[in-house]
Amino acid sequence: MCPMNSFSETIIDWFNQHKRDLPWRNTKNPYLIWLSEIILQQTRVEQGTSYYLKFSKTYPTVKHLAKADNEEVMKLWQGLGYYSRARNLHITAQVITQLHKGKFPVKYADILALKGIGEYTAAAIASFAFDKPHAVVDGNVFRVLARVYGIETPIDSSQGKKEFNALANQLLDKKNPALHNQAIMEFGAMHCKPVSPNCNLCPLNSICFASQKELVSELPVKSKTIKVRNRYFNYIVLNHKGTTAINKRTAKDIWTNLYDFPLIETNKEFREEEILLSKEWKKFIGRNKYSVKSISKVYKHILSHQRIYARFLEIDCITSLEKIIPSSAIIIKQKDIHQYAVPRLIEIYLET
Repeated sequence: MCPMNSFSETIIDWFNQHKRDLPWRNTKNPYLIWLSEIILQQTRVEQGTSYYLKFSKTYPTVKHLAKADNEEVMKLWQGLGYYSRARNLHITAQVITQLHKGKFPVKYADILALKGIGEYTAAAIASFAFDKPHAVVDGNVFRVLARVYGIETPIDSSQGKKEFNALANQLLDKKNPALHNQAIMEFGAMHCKPVSPNCNLCPLNSICFASQKELVSELPVKSKTIKVRNRYFNYIVLNHKGTTAINKRTAKDIWTNLYDFPLIETNKEFREEEILLSKEWKKFIGRNKYSVKSISKVYKHILSHQRIYARFLEIDCITSLEKIIPSSAIIIKQKDIHQYAVPRLIEIYLET
């Protein structure tokens, strides 16, 4: 096994030579560090950077974010996905402002108690902002430790999480926790990649278990497979004298608090004539007169646990929309739809 101090020294030396110049690395401000960590959950650095810059400019302090209108926050987040992050971000900013007088908690336990912050994010904030000795363990760290130390315990098991956390904290340079944590995360992201890492030029090659045993592609181990659900969305885009109808999603489902069009969801992909003959359509349109202006191609939209197959039926309505729309929908001017926060799927449709 690689000596603890040697491991830390090696990755820190690599980091000092190869680290990316990222805006959140040039601050010890816990609010900005928290903001970057939440944005980078489930998001690539390349995409997340522009959102970080937009948010930090629009809401330069936690108090600014706390005072913001939720609709504005969601609109600024639009296109980034996993919208519960934005909702929790806004709620937590309000909690910090109200309960902590706008000052970010310093202690790991207090940070962890905040909504939307898990063990990894709490450790990142505690170490990066306050130099607290808490090891970060994200997907990159799991991969580096599993390969270097030959750990075959599944990373998605409770035993695996305990084992990796214990090892990560053993390896942590207690005098330089922020530098160590950034180094191992960056090493996993840029060098010890999931697929085809450059093992021949790896500074840990001589002591890496996976490299020596030719198990790089086998580690880390996951025990669970995600079951993906197929869903079929038939969006009804209603038009009447320059107005259209949109629906705010409030149920416990995907895209909560975002806007989309009135929807008929079916258990399989329907052709146009099947939709217009369905009970759902007749219940929706009633006896109101209409004409089908167009029907879109099928848009495939992939989420972590779901595949959405969506079609958009553009309908010209002769009667006013008030007689047609469901109670949850609102009528807006067509030209104003870009003022509302919508899922990326709807954004793609509007762009075509």
